[in-house]
Amino acid sequence: MLRVGLTGSLGSGKSTAAAMLRECGAHIIEADSLGRELMEPGQPVFAAIVRAFGRQVLTSGGQLDRSRLAQLAFAGGRLQELNAIVHPAVIDLQRKQIDEIFAREPSSVAIIETALLFEAVRDGRARGEQESALSNWRRRIDRVIVVTAPDDLKIARYAVRIAPSGPARGAAEADARLRLSHQIPDAEKAAQADYVLDNSGDLDSLRAQVRALWPRLQAESNKTPPRMSLK
Repeated sequence: MLRVGLTGSLGSGKSTAAAMLRECGAHIIEADSLGRELMEPGQPVFAAIVRAFGRQVLTSGGQLDRSRLAQLAFAGGRLQELNAIVHPAVIDLQRKQIDEIFAREPSSVAIIETALLFEAVRDGRARGEQESALSNWRRRIDRVIVVTAPDDLKIARYAVRIAPSGPARGAAEADARLRLSHQIPDAEKAAQADYVLDNSGDLDSLRAQVRALWPRLQAESNKTPPRMSLK
């Protein structure tokens, strides 16, 4: 069994790399999807966000207004507050899903796709959580893959996805720069990684790197003894 963290900054292409690893046979757990699930009405995370940020973050239909929440978190200086609510719950759900995967397939490779692996550690330690699963990724992950790309390319990719054309393009680029300013630079992440995927080229280049990496992950899975859980 092997627990792998797949991370990369906004626009790096980590989701593309995750899709390629899924094609190879890896189990992919998407942190963003788990976060969205936990932010639905009726979930404890949803209630905690509303208590902390007020009903101003709700739409008229009672859902979270994610744009408004992001504005308050990033531009309003409350990102740490939001992450302190969301990250622990997401990590707990990751633990449960990974334990279920390994119960079915003990020799499998489970990959957690997350943009904020190292940032969650940084923020957890800033809150004084020195030895929790949140502040020490090695308690819950065996290997880390970092996907890198130049910042200008990341910004362009993000802007194209959010606003392919028109006047909103500039705002999307500004939003990308703001978000990247809260993320740890690639060089620092790569220094802590077990594997680095360079996504500054085309899809064929990334796919070749993923295919070369996959047998190594499989081999490590067969060598890594089971552990009880992520806790």
